[in-house]
Amino acid sequence: MCLDERQRDLVHAFREQVERLLTDEPGFGPVSRHDIPDRPRLITRWLADKRVWYELAVRPTLPQVRVGMLTDDRWRSQDFERMVADSGDTLRELIEAAFAAAGIMWHEPPVEHYREHERLFYFATPVDLESLDDLAAEALPERICRMLKGYHLAFTGRVP
Repeated sequence: MCLDERQRDLVHAFREQVERLLTDEPGFGPVSRHDIPDRPRLITRWLADKRVWYELAVRPTLPQVRVGMLTDDRWRSQDFERMVADSGDTLRELIEAAFAAAGIMWHEPPVEHYREHERLFYFATPVDLESLDDLAAEALPERICRMLKGYHLAFTGRVP
């Protein structure tokens, strides 16, 4: 991943702002970074529960920001899938309602549900960017925080 200094500064400032906005937010435990040096992903995670995290992934080469929840526990993933099925909603409808409860109106947001490297189970929503310069948009960090809060509401069953 070859980012110039300005791009690295944009990514760094964006991540710092999102992390700062979620400091002391109920449901978001300690923050940690899990950057993958040989891949184009810069990852920030907040502990949600034992073996469950909320995640912000900046993917500079696409450019894209991906927000979601993951677990390394297959049984927890299946519990989440069952919770979605029991809700009577599709996964997109559940996330749409959770985003609305968190203050974002987004009709049927894209939701990816997949397994990575045979050990991580994801529920995630990508946000495509025109360019990395979009990371400097004043409203983006707040929007990303609301999306993360939406995932929290959806997977803790707190969506009305």
